[in-house]
Amino acid sequence: MSRQYVVIGAGRFGTGIAIQLSKMGEEVMVVDRDEERINAVADAVTHAVQADCTDEQALKALGVRNFDTAVVAIGSDIQSSILITLLLKEHGLPLIVAKAQSEHHAKVLYRIGADRVILPERDMGQRVALGLVSSGMVELTELSEDFSITERKPDPQWLGRSLWELSLPETHQVTVVGIRRSGTLLMNIDSDTRLEAGDSVLLFGISSSLKKPEPQ
Repeated sequence: MSRQYVVIGAGRFGTGIAIQLSKMGEEVMVVDRDEERINAVADAVTHAVQADCTDEQALKALGVRNFDTAVVAIGSDIQSSILITLLLKEHGLPLIVAKAQSEHHAKVLYRIGADRVILPERDMGQRVALGLVSSGMVELTELSEDFSITERKPDPQWLGRSLWELSLPETHQVTVVGIRRSGTLLMNIDSDTRLEAGDSVLLFGISSSLKKPEPQ
């Protein structure tokens, strides 16, 4: 028996989840304020409805109480994300999954009742990194139109410095998700981890930043 999902937010993230759930035989309703987005996904899901889910009356009209799982796929509009998650909790949804824009956003979502919070860039980077451990892939791997992951030698000026000192997310729009050292891929790294000669780094970030030539 299929489960019933309501996906709120028909951006790239929400649409991707909704279409995949539908392909798996689940009943999916997608809701978004934008009529164009709703029209684009309508043929791929069970129901597609234009509505403002920050309006409690609109949520009631949609019958959200009847769904098994709600996915709040709104990340950029933090206020709406929080309000919708709170309203869904008050409506007694058994499972609420929400997209967060930052760690702070994620903490707030958990505190108001989200059962699971997804930080897409972080979570995707971790999953792909784990998948690369056994394969030893070093070429650039496209994850989406915007993000990629690659393994390369660190710039010479990075050596001997901690990840906190390098501030790569701010300076290069990339994040170190793993370090290959003496043939072993280290995943348990933190801001105090220092890069050593002979290391290679697994970088996740904006594709245009990762396509820069590797240092010689």
